[in-house]
Amino acid sequence: MLLTACSETNNNDYIFIGESEHWEAEYTYNGTEKWEEKDGQKAISNEDHFRFILTYKGPLKELTSLQKIEYSFETNSGQGSGTEEFTEPPSSGIFSSSGSSKGGAKVERDEVIKVHIKWGDLEESFELHNNNQ
Repeated sequence: MLLTACSETNNNDYIFIGESEHWEAEYTYNGTEKWEEKDGQKAISNEDHFRFILTYKGPLKELTSLQKIEYSFETNSGQGSGTEEFTEPPSSGIFSSSGSSKGGAKVERDEVIKVHIKWGDLEESFELHNNNQ
């Protein structure tokens, strides 16, 4: 009996960027998709990592009275969010989130990622697009 196995690995590395009046964001996606064939059966496995960075475009002093910021982002394969509360003025205008998964759905090259931010009494929404298309 002869057993054969072959595999193909695809790396999906994308950077999505976008901005609104007060904010800019970057979503970096690094995914590995591995196709394997064993005994005539095809199987796929996914592993991925993302990093979301949200940056305030104005001077940091504009955030001195900030008590809370809430942000969310949504891809076709999932969503993420973050909330930070402040008892003192924030020391930075950069907020980030990251994560990884195995076996989940992958982010596609042509996706549009929706971002929503609420800080103080203000809210903004905008989209991120792949900068390598």
